[in-house]
Amino acid sequence: MEIRTLALSTMIMLTLSACSQNEQNNMSTESNDKKEFAAEMSDEQWREKLDAEEYRVLRQKGTESAFTGEFWDSKKNGVYVCAACSEPLFDSETKFESGTGWPSYYEAIKDGAVKEIHDNSHGMMRTEVVCGNCGGHLGHLFPDGPQPTGMRYCINSVSLDMVPKEE
Repeated sequence: MEIRTLALSTMIMLTLSACSQNEQNNMSTESNDKKEFAAEMSDEQWREKLDAEEYRVLRQKGTESAFTGEFWDSKKNGVYVCAACSEPLFDSETKFESGTGWPSYYEAIKDGAVKEIHDNSHGMMRTEVVCGNCGGHLGHLFPDGPQPTGMRYCINSVSLDMVPKEE
């Protein structure tokens, strides 16, 4: 009887392990598919996917007016994702009031979530911030933020969507 119970327990554990591994593989495939899709989209496809203001900011490096975006003064708890490809970018726990009129964060949600690009446009020396997945323009990075990083990711609300955390 003990051998039969042990064999049954072993089979259940192997089945659960296989299911878990399959689920992880599916999640990895979905993430890779999303990244490949975003990287391969043409300008025409981006125009179809995004509304006019999202396209202007995310694909043409525009900037929304200060104090007009949906998230500049939001206090909601959640994860801010790229409006173009849904890649997680910032956690609400790193959001702070900068007084600039744009949502500001002191760090990205993880390494590689955003990329920093040297930007000399408009006669200024700045650091542009783009989505690490699709390359969409998010905003700029400045070295005047709070601790622990001292950085301020100044981001256009239109470049973001928010996924609320369950309370």
